[in-house]
Amino acid sequence: MAPQTRAIADGFGVRLALFYAGLFVVAGIAMPFFPVWLKAKGLDPQAIGLVIATPILVRLVAVPIAARLADRRRALRLVLVLSSIGGTIGYALVGTAAGFPAILATVALTAALAGPAIPLADAYALRGLTLRGRAYGPVRLWGSAGFIAANFAAGLASAYIAPTGYIWLIVAAWAVAAAASLGLQPQRPAGAPEPAAPRRSRRLLATPGVLPVAVGASLVQASHAVYYGFSTLAWSAKGLSGTAIGALWALGVAAEIVLFALSARLPALSPRGLLILGATGAVLRWGAMALDPPAALLAPLQCLHSLSFGASFLGAVQFLSRVVPEGRAATAQGDFSTLQGIVMAAATSLSGVLYANFGALAYAAMAACAALGGIVIWVAQASGNRASGNSYPAPKNPDA
Repeated sequence: MAPQTRAIADGFGVRLALFYAGLFVVAGIAMPFFPVWLKAKGLDPQAIGLVIATPILVRLVAVPIAARLADRRRALRLVLVLSSIGGTIGYALVGTAAGFPAILATVALTAALAGPAIPLADAYALRGLTLRGRAYGPVRLWGSAGFIAANFAAGLASAYIAPTGYIWLIVAAWAVAAAASLGLQPQRPAGAPEPAAPRRSRRLLATPGVLPVAVGASLVQASHAVYYGFSTLAWSAKGLSGTAIGALWALGVAAEIVLFALSARLPALSPRGLLILGATGAVLRWGAMALDPPAALLAPLQCLHSLSFGASFLGAVQFLSRVVPEGRAATAQGDFSTLQGIVMAAATSLSGVLYANFGALAYAAMAACAALGGIVIWVAQASGNRASGNSYPAPKNPDA
């Protein structure tokens, strides 16, 4: 009971919620409107796809390095602070860049500085909240709430600022996240015993049964590439206002929040079950989007974000929490994020070419990507059940 008592006193959850909100305010502006800024700077769809894919590629190197340093030095909080400050400085440099080469270079630098923030925030949160007897979902919800608020705010701002002004909204949001990071508490409660120094061990992805799940989850998340990169441009071409576009993005995240809030009350699903549910929702969502639906159908389709992203995210987080050994949380999160980044980078690069040549039909490729991910997870689960009767490896972390 001691950790739960300290949880009320030390404010860990509140400070973490503020930090999550700051990080996802950045995402809530950048995801829908950074492509608009790139177009306003004169980049064509192929160039936009390459610029959006570049941070994903850079994170493949930056996140594992930062994760290992954080674990070995027990400096996860410091890494989050430095990464948040780096995001502020980096995007300020992006805002001063002109031309494709300069934009690409500054975006790559920014990704190296800021890339570790979100994946390592999850590692910091999962362990810190567990030590205090707190659930992850209610704290993580504030990130989604920040995302929605940013969608609406940026959409409203579109009536008053030029498209080239979006970058400075992103810089301001990173500055808020950096300020919140300075208030983060130590991951371990005061008085809690320190764990033994983490031992070198094989990579998470080498653990039996993990790689198929990681690949499948990565494919489902990568199926969002066309949506993240080009939905705002496509909806603008349909005549939707910035406010309407912001509301559509916010609706998707609101559906995600509902799933997070209700997940504890729904019939129990295994992590792989959640991932298969997410893949199914993604196939339905992107299959419908490939038909270039009328604006009236966009709202109900956005509600499928609760499955395509929400269920997939929860499944991946729950699966990871069951297989991560003590003292390796940041490294494991970095390895998982690296694989997801490889698949997302490929899908994002391809999305620019597909959208430029086929328009809304590019979503058909995303539906196929999600279907493949679901099949990989389903086959892995069926094979695991036949082999051992278990749907996932037994937890190695007693606090998971």
